[in-house]
Amino acid sequence: MSESTQRMDIQKLDRNMAVPQQGGSALKWLSPFLAPVEQLGFAWLEQDKKYRRLPVKPAVPLPPAVDVLANCTAGGQIRFRTNSSRLSIRVRLRDPADMYHMAPTGQCGFDCYLGDPGARYFLTTARLNPREREYEAAFYDWQRQQEEEVTLYFPLYQAVESVWIGIDSDAELFSPAPLASYKPVIIYGTSITQGGCASRPGMAYPNILSRQLPLPFINLGFSGNGKGEPELAEVISTIEDPALLVLDYEANVGTVEDMARTFPEFIRIVRSNHPKLPILAISNIEYAGIRFNREIAQLHEARRKVQMDTIQSLREAGDMHLHFVDGYCLLGEDASECTVDGVHPTDLGFWKMAQALHPILLKILEPLIKTA
Repeated sequence: MSESTQRMDIQKLDRNMAVPQQGGSALKWLSPFLAPVEQLGFAWLEQDKKYRRLPVKPAVPLPPAVDVLANCTAGGQIRFRTNSSRLSIRVRLRDPADMYHMAPTGQCGFDCYLGDPGARYFLTTARLNPREREYEAAFYDWQRQQEEEVTLYFPLYQAVESVWIGIDSDAELFSPAPLASYKPVIIYGTSITQGGCASRPGMAYPNILSRQLPLPFINLGFSGNGKGEPELAEVISTIEDPALLVLDYEANVGTVEDMARTFPEFIRIVRSNHPKLPILAISNIEYAGIRFNREIAQLHEARRKVQMDTIQSLREAGDMHLHFVDGYCLLGEDASECTVDGVHPTDLGFWKMAQALHPILLKILEPLIKTA
């Protein structure tokens, strides 16, 4: 067989592209549910002991698709300090990777960041076989013990049935550095909110913001199904003592009438439990093809106007804790280069979204961060 007709096996041609085989000295494996490890991003974790973004038994019935998507672990974090020379994880997923336009590392992988809150730096992502439901991945092997502050980000588009932390047999886990406040920022929305289609978990825009603002973030993005249903408002309103609620669900709302029906009602329901909670609405980002489709552009403009007018009306009625961001401006002048398919941001798109949103969220949350 000639060289030109041989099948290319990139893992043989470039060892950096291969999934490494685990071996060497035995590690001890610890559950993240054990103190002093912190697990953030799952509002009902203590109650249900399950990596799930909504309660297992909610007080109101959930839309069936949302109930399934709630098992995706977008926004979850594991935080700890360790003096181990090595760090690995063992993971069991519900299903293997299966998305055509999203990297398996983003759908099914864990990201490892090192450093204290406000100064976390990416180290690496879990290297996994996308055809497998279970994997073991090494994050580092320093060949010497040194203390590190570790943050692990959960997969964005897959359910995690179990995860274990592997460290040296003679190493320990310690409490991580405290956050400025443990009042969570809740972001409710769509596939974009959930993280589609970041190449790895740390690059979803809510996760980027979680590194810039020292608070817990709860990602309630439901791919294709964040539609502003009152049932979701009811469930979200039961989360205790939140710092901020972000509503980023316009992209899943079909018509202007749907936006006008759901948006004020969603706010009303949340206000019943949280009368002074800051609420920030973000309208739809600019899609790549919108400049070529006047009908879609008009739809976006009309849905955006519903949100702006609703917030203006409620502010005039005395609710000064409502805010609005024009999502059309978040990606900047080169918006058409910021998505994988014309709709879902790449890492570049998510980075630009986070950079634009950061000063806005900081202004809203600054009193809490300063006084915490």
